[in-house]
Amino acid sequence: MRFATPLALLGLLVLPGLGLLWRRGRGRGLLFSDLGLLLPTEAVSWRLRLRRLPVYLRLLALILLIVALARPQAGIEKVRDVSRGVAIEMVVDRSGSMGNEMNFEGRKSSRLEVVKQVFAEFVNGNRRELKGRPADLIGMVSFDRYPETVCPLTLAHGVLAGFIKTIRVAAQDSPNNRTAIGDAIALAAARLHTAEQTLARQVGEGGKTYTIKSKIIILLTDGQNNAGRYAPEEAAQLAKKWGIKIYAIGVGGDGVVKVDTLFGTQLVRTGEGVDRQTLEQIAKITGGSFWMAQDGQALRAVYREIDHLEKSEVESVRYLDYREYFVPLAAAALILLLLEAVLRCTLFRRLP
Repeated sequence: MRFATPLALLGLLVLPGLGLLWRRGRGRGLLFSDLGLLLPTEAVSWRLRLRRLPVYLRLLALILLIVALARPQAGIEKVRDVSRGVAIEMVVDRSGSMGNEMNFEGRKSSRLEVVKQVFAEFVNGNRRELKGRPADLIGMVSFDRYPETVCPLTLAHGVLAGFIKTIRVAAQDSPNNRTAIGDAIALAAARLHTAEQTLARQVGEGGKTYTIKSKIIILLTDGQNNAGRYAPEEAAQLAKKWGIKIYAIGVGGDGVVKVDTLFGTQLVRTGEGVDRQTLEQIAKITGGSFWMAQDGQALRAVYREIDHLEKSEVESVRYLDYREYFVPLAAAALILLLLEAVLRCTLFRRLP
């Protein structure tokens, strides 16, 4: 645990002074040698015994607010030492066809959900085939008609899971239900082109000892380019110019799925299918590779090959990702202040 702005804790020193001012401001009452002469012990109610509760609630709320302003933080990842890593941009298709079913470990899920799950295994490891990529800068771009940066390049992989969950398949009747492969590649290439600056912002002086060994794009799509400004081949040329490889993965096959009907199992075409020729071409332009992944197990095997092709070396830069606790502390203080206000207006209301 650490405090990002520890000077705010000096506010705790002000609280005793505020207590003295409060006591002086209460005014004087009538003095008696023995209060018991006016009020028998058995007549003292619980309300009277707890009359100072609102004051204590306000005091506790002030303490919580001061601690919140000091911004307490706790590390959520282990400190890692790295020296030569790979900058990886995941480029994931979220067009409507990615909602079609795909087999994975004996059950059916949407193609997008399988892609997200296996990607998480690729990053964090699954204690089996995939060992994880702890030393790599990893970011994510998703696309339908338009590409967007889901997560910037980062060494703090703990944040990736939250960003991955935000990716949703485009609705079938949405005007955005298109596939802009070229624009997505161009955006990912631009992010990788400035990866050194991104790294310097994250690790500060440590960035001087960290070397980006290579830059790659892992493209996953089940369709064909039918939208956007850039053709996939043009975007691939841009990636080649910046020294970026593209590993292209066709997800789910050729747009034909098996559907159980009253007349037996039928083959139904769900779209145009994977444009193998284009994906092979953009991989070839950049010196990368192309694979087809019919199911989740095949996709996992592709990632194993990428793991083998793109190795990282662990050695020297240290970083730590922190979780902020300002919001829960401030929320708790607000609840206490509201409770104090309610008690002062009801059970502990004082008449003039």
